[in-house]
Amino acid sequence: MPVQVNGFVSIQKQMTEKLEVPGTLQPFEETEIRPEISGRLVSLQIQEGATVQKGALLAKLFDADLQAQLKKLQVQLEIAQKTLERQRELLKIQGISQQEVDLSELQVNNIKADMELVRVNISKTEIRAPYAGKLGLRRISLGAYVSPTNVLTTISQTNQLKLDFTVPEKYGSLFPKGKQIQFTVAGSRRNFTANVLAAESAVAAESRSLTIRANVIGSDPALLPGTFAKVMLNTGGAGQSIVVPSQAIIPQARGKKVVVFKGGTPEFRDVETGTRDETFVQIIDGLQVGDTVVTTGLMAIRPNSKLILTKLE
Repeated sequence: MPVQVNGFVSIQKQMTEKLEVPGTLQPFEETEIRPEISGRLVSLQIQEGATVQKGALLAKLFDADLQAQLKKLQVQLEIAQKTLERQRELLKIQGISQQEVDLSELQVNNIKADMELVRVNISKTEIRAPYAGKLGLRRISLGAYVSPTNVLTTISQTNQLKLDFTVPEKYGSLFPKGKQIQFTVAGSRRNFTANVLAAESAVAAESRSLTIRANVIGSDPALLPGTFAKVMLNTGGAGQSIVVPSQAIIPQARGKKVVVFKGGTPEFRDVETGTRDETFVQIIDGLQVGDTVVTTGLMAIRPNSKLILTKLE
């Protein structure tokens, strides 16, 4: 029996390919706060969720032993400096050799160097914020003995966010630095904007995709670090192209076909497709403008079938 089908006359149309890829919002900076040296916590000023300025003191380790060393060296320095002054006076009247003066001066410089080393170690007992940001949860208690392996808290720059997303490798060159992109997040109907900062230096071999990082413009309560984002990308246009409805394409193991309506009989034709949008698929090769392609009943059509065209789009 004849197969009733709908048809579409292939036309030329301006094609613009749009992609929607997943992305993740990241804080502009995020750091785990750890002590540089081991010691006992004698002061802890981490207020969870608080915003702190750069250099703010977050924690303090026990440093009484270092302070005692510093005072001892200060006394030694005063004595060594007085000795050096006396020897310089004796040198003027040839009462002492130049070598003895040089040795005393060397001792003074050595003590100063030891004092500077102790001051550096004392500074390591003070754990300060590396930049202005928001503190996370406190993971340690006052009085605990900590080492560089312990995380005290985290600090993040949440007033400025980054957006990370991936695109297929063939589109990598379409996102230069400064390119503006649009994205949305769950819980908000707004379209947000970000500017491309940079792309990864290499394509991921396992997924053949390129990671892009963008700087989010503006702020909103809906924009939180770790939020899933839908990134809407316009990859450009393919110009005036022959297009057919996407439902007219028949996928094959080694290509794609369409059924062309030829006076009541089907003609199975191999085609090469390109860009696609919500409705149409670009045909690069295999069709001419004006060819009528079948859009319904494709599963029932055989090479010797008779076709009745009931609707032409």
